[in-house]
Amino acid sequence: MLTLAQVLEATRGELRGARPETGGLRFARVVVDSRAVAPGALFVALKGQKHDGHAFVAQALANGAAGALVERVPADCAWALDSHTDGPPLIIVPSTVDALAGMARYALDRHPDLDVVGITGSLGKTTTKEVVASVLTARRRVLKSEGNLNSEIGLPMTVLNGLDRPYDIAVLEMAMYQLGDIRLLARLARPRIGVVTAVLPVHLERLGTIERIHQAKQELIEELPSNGVAVLNADDPRVAQMATATEARVVRYGVSATADVRAEDILSQGLRGVQFDLLHAGQRRRVRLPLLGVQSVHAALAATAVAHEEGLSLTEAAEALQRLSPALRLLVVDGVNGSRVVDDSYNASPESVLAALNLLRELPGRRKIAVLGDMLELGSEEEPSHRRVGNRAAAVLDLLIVYGSRSGSTADEARRSGLRADQVLEAETHDEIVELLRARLRPGDDVLVKGSLAMGMSAVVRGIRAEGEA
Repeated sequence: MLTLAQVLEATRGELRGARPETGGLRFARVVVDSRAVAPGALFVALKGQKHDGHAFVAQALANGAAGALVERVPADCAWALDSHTDGPPLIIVPSTVDALAGMARYALDRHPDLDVVGITGSLGKTTTKEVVASVLTARRRVLKSEGNLNSEIGLPMTVLNGLDRPYDIAVLEMAMYQLGDIRLLARLARPRIGVVTAVLPVHLERLGTIERIHQAKQELIEELPSNGVAVLNADDPRVAQMATATEARVVRYGVSATADVRAEDILSQGLRGVQFDLLHAGQRRRVRLPLLGVQSVHAALAATAVAHEEGLSLTEAAEALQRLSPALRLLVVDGVNGSRVVDDSYNASPESVLAALNLLRELPGRRKIAVLGDMLELGSEEEPSHRRVGNRAAAVLDLLIVYGSRSGSTADEARRSGLRADQVLEAETHDEIVELLRARLRPGDDVLVKGSLAMGMSAVVRGIRAEGEA
């Protein structure tokens, strides 16, 4: 992390509450949550929709923070208003969000040999980020975005808290809320390699049209340098079109004949993962990928493309893929009454729900059960997308439980497509779902739990895990 003097230089902030000679103070890390403060941290006071971090500056300092980045001096930090009084340093800036980005850029500038890989897309960007980082660690020291730190707040925190030791490559996930967000992140991180996984109507409620989502994701490719590499999903027509939007060299991946890194002879083996032939530059390797679902093959292909650009051979990439941890975002755990729970509760889009249902179909369970919460931010695609899921659910499931007002369309379409009325249940609460499942689950049943993050479907998973499962 940076010293106080470096923070002042990076942010051009005004120092209050400490003498200039304290500039050698080195902060341990950056935090934005006063409850997560560690001794020596720099607390950044952000103004959110519900809370203003300035109300928690004094608490953060009392909890061990060594200083705070603020837009104004809080009333309970009066020492910072008196030039004759010493206290923990406060750095005053016009915008703490902009200052956070400035510190991250300053930190990156101190590591000029760090190669940055940026990853975005409407589907699979987190899994792709994890697979890319894992494959690259076969030969390189890799910093990666942790969890969902992929925004204008999260990405700078990854950089600032991660670059406390030497790395060769940073693999950074980039998310967006509106047009311009990914461009901002790309200009901050300056990736040499950019990966786009998909363009789908996942944030249609925010951006209005699929064309604007395309435009938002393309910002990463537009910001690549002329000596950079755009790694594009050849199987997504909108992503493939991005090849015309960059001066960077283009590498395509997928199952399409136009892909430079390609998969053939894909064979799903349920809980044992997926096998496929990995092809590149006239070479072929058989890969046993320990990830669930055929959709994971695209993440493996993107990782192979990036690995090649970073100097790994096809054999090295294939071997690294086979060593992956099977637990990335989707988990399989023991459930109550001898059942098995497929926990994919983190988030949901139409395509990811359909992929999860297809995976459920491939598992060897006695009955197939799914608990599906609403898919959010679909805008005009909301009802047709939920109905599409309902249609597929009818072809796969023995029992469907839906949760949320939007999922009524899922339930209705599942009934129209062949499930009996007693096979489709609409629940009002998480507790009701747990009660229904505990009464119905039997040994050998497979149950999928999925929904958008805001639907809180992880509460259902916790309620139906077997005793002793963490």
